[in-house]
Amino acid sequence: MPERLDEPNIALLIDADNASPDHLDEVLLVLGELGTINIRRAYGNWQKAALKGWGGLTNSHSIIPVQQFDVVKGKSATDMRMTIDAMDLLFRGHVDGFGIMSSDSDFLPLAQRLREDGLQVYGFGTAKTPISFQNSCTRFFDVAALDGAKQSDESAPAPAARPVDEELISTLGAAYKASKRDDEGFASLSEMGQRAKAVSSFAARNYGFTRLSEMVRALPNFEVKSGPDGTLLVRRLR
Repeated sequence: MPERLDEPNIALLIDADNASPDHLDEVLLVLGELGTINIRRAYGNWQKAALKGWGGLTNSHSIIPVQQFDVVKGKSATDMRMTIDAMDLLFRGHVDGFGIMSSDSDFLPLAQRLREDGLQVYGFGTAKTPISFQNSCTRFFDVAALDGAKQSDESAPAPAARPVDEELISTLGAAYKASKRDDEGFASLSEMGQRAKAVSSFAARNYGFTRLSEMVRALPNFEVKSGPDGTLLVRRLR
């Protein structure tokens, strides 16, 4: 068996029937920070005029278009084809994580099954994506928020990021409480983040931040400082 590279091997599966090509660049940027996207496939009935926007992107971004005809009028078989291919990739054992670009809750069982085998699942969809699918992912990214962050970097008007709500504060607070703390009440930000992600699929980018550290620093509920070894420490203030 060939030697595995340290860089995680990511498979991006796109539900072209359900996802907009307008957000592809942001999705590739985020996934590229999490690993190498060696597998890129977009699924749909390419005879449909609605998928025209994906056409040119498949070549320019090295995405393999997978044709799936509609077996029954008004009912797409794309979800089933994506699921079958994902399971094939899982059992081959060469993929470390999956990106699923869709707002369709039908992928909930798939995300759960992939995570049962210890794989990372990154969901990309709209804010209206059912919360059940969002929470089934290791991390779920709101594509509109990703696009907003990009436009903000380009000094152009951007859609508002999702506001930090009490639910997120509660999740972070519970993660802090469960983390090991020193005599001054400081815990490792990395440990707190891991504990928070174990019970929530939130991503800092959904709230307009690039990293968890940036988000926690911006919240008056927490204090962040650098430890002696350069790691970040966090303490809850209220």
